[in-house]
Amino acid sequence: MYQYDQYDQKMVDTRVEEFRDQVKRRIAGDLTEDQFKPLRLMNGLYLQLHAYMLRVAIPYGTLSSKQMHMLAHIARKYDRDYGHFTTRQNIQYNWIKLADAPDILADLASVEMHAIQTSGNCIRNISSDQFAGATADEIADPRPWAELLRQWSSFHPEFSYLPRKFKFAVIASDTDRAAMRLHDIGIQLVHNDAGKLGAKFFVGGGMGRTPMIAPEIRGFVPADDLISYAEACLRVYNRYGRRDNKYKARIKILVHELGAEEYTRQVEEEFAHIKGLGLDPPVEELARITEFFADPAFDKDASDELDLSDPDFALWVDQNVSAHKQSGYAIATISLKPRGGIPGDATSAQIDLMADLGQQYSFDELRVTHSQNIVLPHVKKSDLYALWQKLDEAGLAPANLDLITDSIACPGLDYCSLANARSIPLAQKISERFADLGRQRELGELKLKISGCINACGHHHAGHIGILGVDRKGTENYQLLLGGSGAEDASLAKITGPGFTEDGVIDAIETVTDLYLAQREDGERFIDTYRRVGMEKFKEAIYG
Repeated sequence: MYQYDQYDQKMVDTRVEEFRDQVKRRIAGDLTEDQFKPLRLMNGLYLQLHAYMLRVAIPYGTLSSKQMHMLAHIARKYDRDYGHFTTRQNIQYNWIKLADAPDILADLASVEMHAIQTSGNCIRNISSDQFAGATADEIADPRPWAELLRQWSSFHPEFSYLPRKFKFAVIASDTDRAAMRLHDIGIQLVHNDAGKLGAKFFVGGGMGRTPMIAPEIRGFVPADDLISYAEACLRVYNRYGRRDNKYKARIKILVHELGAEEYTRQVEEEFAHIKGLGLDPPVEELARITEFFADPAFDKDASDELDLSDPDFALWVDQNVSAHKQSGYAIATISLKPRGGIPGDATSAQIDLMADLGQQYSFDELRVTHSQNIVLPHVKKSDLYALWQKLDEAGLAPANLDLITDSIACPGLDYCSLANARSIPLAQKISERFADLGRQRELGELKLKISGCINACGHHHAGHIGILGVDRKGTENYQLLLGGSGAEDASLAKITGPGFTEDGVIDAIETVTDLYLAQREDGERFIDTYRRVGMEKFKEAIYG
């Protein structure tokens, strides 16, 4: 993984001290809240319902055990002993005191971490495939490119005050594990017919109140031109972006209103101009970065043999363990979705344990997923049983990856000032209703996603089953959506009809899943059956 040089460290340390002074002035009353707001947002600090929330950047979801231990330390010392892993592969702390924020940032800086550009109208944390560098289905490790994009976008003077927040995702596989086409810019590394490395660009995706799937605007950008092409995309957006109306300020609106063809024409024109300015990073810089992402020292003689005589372990392996590119190794996903638990939450003790396990079993490397779980990317198959036993003892071994209880949920009305309804209690009740693992496995792959408001932090538009919390005359109400996907078969979920109470929407989910079981054909996932059967049949079952 990438390691700071003296310049990286100096920039982060300087930013900490700058923010320390800003906080001091805010507490003293020398800065008003309106004056302080853009300053704190640049450092990942939100003012929510009950306290400040700090969002810490985890670039492309990759971190070391030392960094993971620091996240546990912050949870213990400055929060209420837990952290919340997010759909942006970050972590949030929901109970931060303003006076503590500079010390937290200093602690983070000591392990090459920060909270820069995790909020505000800037380029946010670059996301990527949590299996990057470990899976056999990618053509290259996308993380060097994600890191190059991170360095290019951090403190970029032209993009420090964008019309609205901006999100990149970079993948290198036809299997999309990062919801790439639901980003402002999605980049897929590909080879052209001559075998040369480059990228497809998808621009104008996003969720929120106007969900859109990004269209492909160029099928191949040579690798050496990737940064300048991204800059051209952003320059066109920056030129037209609606700073007068935040609801129309995202690039998806611009691409929609201009049309993908006209937007692409202007990008190509800007790209031709940029290429004459020499703004691309030198090839030596990508080579320098790439060295940090070399394969670990795999044991080439590691065995593929696996004793599955323990039935509980066998279930976990079947559900939570994925194939690795190196024989004798596997990718293990730690589910943060226990029965009755809060999706994405982990206590300081659990975070410390995961850090220890990453160090012991995964070459000192962990990943945060956009579905709010943790991945150990490089585990010897011979170590899987010992790993599982330790996870099981700590309540971290639910065998429910990609099942209905592996839900995504935003913080909702329990924490967020923007929310209309609670997400967490609903997710907890659903996990209880569908707690039987046999039933979950019978339903198979089923992506359930919950948002407490139209901003869609819970990605409800991308759920096979999505739930949107709304305010109905002062009462929490829940709309049920069906048919979404954030994967390579990207689609947007549609609202079934009138909303429900909290218990009513759970009953509706039960009705929907029962219909799926009755209608599915061999090998069909829920989303497959829904697409074949159509919405009307499901609406009839729900509403009569």
